[in-house]
Order: sequence, then C-alpha cells, then structure tokens
Amino acid sequence: MLHEAQVIAQVRTGRNDAFGEIIEHYQRPIIRYLLRMTGNYEVAQDLAQDTFLQAFRGILKTRSDLSLKAWLYRIATNNANQYHRRRRLLSFIPFTGSETADTPNMSAFADQLVEKVALEEALLKVPQGRRVCMALHFVEGFTYKEVGAIVGISEEAVRKRVARGSRDFRNVYGIRSGGTG
Repeated sequence: MLHEAQVIAQVRTGRNDAFGEIIEHYQRPIIRYLLRMTGNYEVAQDLAQDTFLQAFRGILKTRSDLSLKAWLYRIATNNANQYHRRRRLLSFIPFTGSETADTPNMSAFADQLVEKVALEEALLKVPQGRRVCMALHFVEGFTYKEVGAIVGISEEAVRKRVARGSRDFRNVYGIRSGGTG
C-alpha cells in the first residue's frame, strides 16, 4: 500500500480509484472491530461499508496531516454507536456448529468454537463505552492516547474505561465459565 498521505493526495486530485487501496488495506480490520462491537457479522459488514462510504465522501474535507487509521476507526466507532442507539439491543453471536462428527479433531474444534463464542458473548455484556475502548486498545493495538482521540475522551478516561471494562469482562466471563468472578 502507498503511504497514506500519497493515497489521500491522489484521491484529492481526482484519482478515486486510489481510495480502493484504503479499502483494501483497512476493510478486514474494520469489519473485525465492528464485529466485536455488534456481535453480528452481517451488521459489521454493513457498518464497514457505511464507514468507507462516509470516509470517501469526507476525505476531501480532512486535514492533510490526518491519521487515516484513527479517522477510519472513529467513523466506525460512531457507526457502531449509532447502530446501538437505533437498536437498543445487543445481538449475540449464534452458535452454528456441526454436531454430527465426533472425531477428536472435530471435538477440539467444537470446544474452541464454544470457547470463542463464550468470550464474544462475555465481551458483548461489557457496557458499550468500555467495550469500544477495550477493543481499540487490546485488539486493534491503539495506545490510550490514540483511543482517546478516536472516541473523543481523555487518555485518563480511556485508562479507566479499559480497567473497568476488563473487570466487567472478568466478572461476566468468570461466572459464565464457572469461575469465581
């Protein structure tokens, strides 16, 4: 992928096909992030598409020193928040596994899948604001400062949300897995 500033400059000069490089580079991470925020793959894909459409429409209005990655995640976060405001319900990841085969490999795969679903369900029970900060920091690798810029809160507020969200997650997951929360 070209340097972000070069791609943005090309889009600004009318080379709209250059935006395709942005989509190609960021589509999978944005969908993965939105999946963690919504718990629904189809919704995550739709929100990612909205994210890139909004970015394409707004890229001409941005500063030249824009951090493209942070800006895309900010748009994605806003789209996820808007989705939750509209829905007022959290969606849960449905378990759709094959229960017919009981070979050791399939059994191990099923156990891993059950564990992954349990982790995702526990994460979805963490309040939205905390979950956003946790996913951006732990999964997407943003620093507290970068998360603060994306979400629009202070670095200290991010630290608190991550810490409290981690505690919430441990409590929910501990109860779910039979531990002592």
